[in-house]
Amino acid sequence: MSETTRDWTQGGDRLVFQQCSACHHTFYFHRSFCPTCGDASPIALPSKGQGTVYASTLVQRAPSDEFRAIVPYRIVLVDMAEGFRVMGHAHPSLAIGDVAICTIETIAGRPLPFFNAHVTADTTKELHAS
Repeated sequence: MSETTRDWTQGGDRLVFQQCSACHHTFYFHRSFCPTCGDASPIALPSKGQGTVYASTLVQRAPSDEFRAIVPYRIVLVDMAEGFRVMGHAHPSLAIGDVAICTIETIAGRPLPFFNAHVTADTTKELHAS
């Protein structure tokens, strides 16, 4: 895997998904084979980082001391534009159906996916009109 396709779980600064060379199935969480057809030659591709919030929850009871220090915090499931779903932390204002952009941020002392609202020219106009 090249430096430009290193996933955040491997010390990179982005989401990297895989696509099967044989059946073209897209998946996340790295495997040495396609979970659909079993082909042993999936390719790694960097995500553009844009997706739509599929589900959202506000965490009030954290699993560890590091996360207790930041409660409440939002966790989301995001359907990425490339066709896979990923979980990450999010800005508190994100809601189901919002378009979001993923960056890798240090949260509770570790690098994790973090989603913010995707700002477009139309969004900027709406904010300035209010």
